Amino acid sequence: QVQLVESGGGLVQTGGSLRLSCVSSETSYIIGAMDWYRQAPGKQRELVAGITSGGSTNYVDSVKGRFAISKDNTKSTVYLQMDNLKPEDTGVYYCRSRVFGSWGQGTQVTVSS
Repeated sequence: QVQLVESGGGLVQTGGSLRLSCVSSETSYIIGAMDWYRQAPGKQRELVAGITSGGSTNYVDSVKGRFAISKDNTKSTVYLQMDNLKPEDTGVYYCRSRVFGSWGQGTQVTVSS
């Protein structure tokens, strides 16, 4: 089991940017596939973006062109760069390890209109 710790959330205005980080306790030379999810109030948790161990990425349609997932294997960290944020991006963002099934504690993102 790996531990995941997210950070980087906050309050921004519409059109602003945030960069989320997820530090993994995984000790592999190349960290395994990781995903970012979000959960808005009263809604189900949804997959936002994912990255494989080889660096291939995928995004939900609503964030394509605005969000970018990346990783730094040397730091065991996965990032989610979020640009041109919209109020509908508000929610708690979680990272998850596909390999180990672990979840982080979440970080709150609030986008004001």
